[in-house]
Amino acid sequence: MFRVLYIEDESEIGSWVSDVLREKGYEVIWLTSGDKLNQYLSTVDIAILDIMLPGLDGFSIGKRLKRENADLPVIMLSARTAVEDKLEGLSFADDYVTKPFHPEELVARIEVMLRRFQKNHEVLHMQHLEVYPKEMRIIDKHKNEEIQLTGKQFYLFQYFLQHANQILTKEQLYEGIWGESYMEGDKTLMVHIRYLREKLEVNPAKPTIIETIRGIGYRVRA
Repeated sequence: MFRVLYIEDESEIGSWVSDVLREKGYEVIWLTSGDKLNQYLSTVDIAILDIMLPGLDGFSIGKRLKRENADLPVIMLSARTAVEDKLEGLSFADDYVTKPFHPEELVARIEVMLRRFQKNHEVLHMQHLEVYPKEMRIIDKHKNEEIQLTGKQFYLFQYFLQHANQILTKEQLYEGIWGESYMEGDKTLMVHIRYLREKLEVNPAKPTIIETIRGIGYRVRA
């Protein structure tokens, strides 16, 4: 269940929107101002903010949210339709919805935002590894440590992931990573794969992530 942080000071609108979202299966945290924001920042999946609020306005709250968690999707709600207001909102927020709006439109926009941000933060689970392709991060779950790869090592591993479960020849890998034709006897690829295995495999001498397909090339199962 996704958690929605909804900040709206008008009780009639706030109650209506909250009820609609709960009917759609969302858990809603409805606040009437940004005073209690801190206790919810790390627990929500999306924020919906009205602009006209007591104390800090929606613009200020939204900018603060993005500073503290750039990965949190933010949707602004407002009856203000001036181009200047929309431009200010979209300078930091991910969407801007003008009042009045149909509840199904708001729900559709929420779903789009959640899909977009989920896709950008896809996690691949590979044996003892958690791989975040978009962020270029790899976590060793056994050691609870991030594995540091050089740029070329990550591009090589990313190329494997883009062709997961496929057997790739040395020629394909060399041309895909270095952009040049492979020359028989060149040890560059072999050396990079050896270093990559030393960082990724539990036992580099018996690799289970980057498999050698004798006489052909390599394969990564995902």
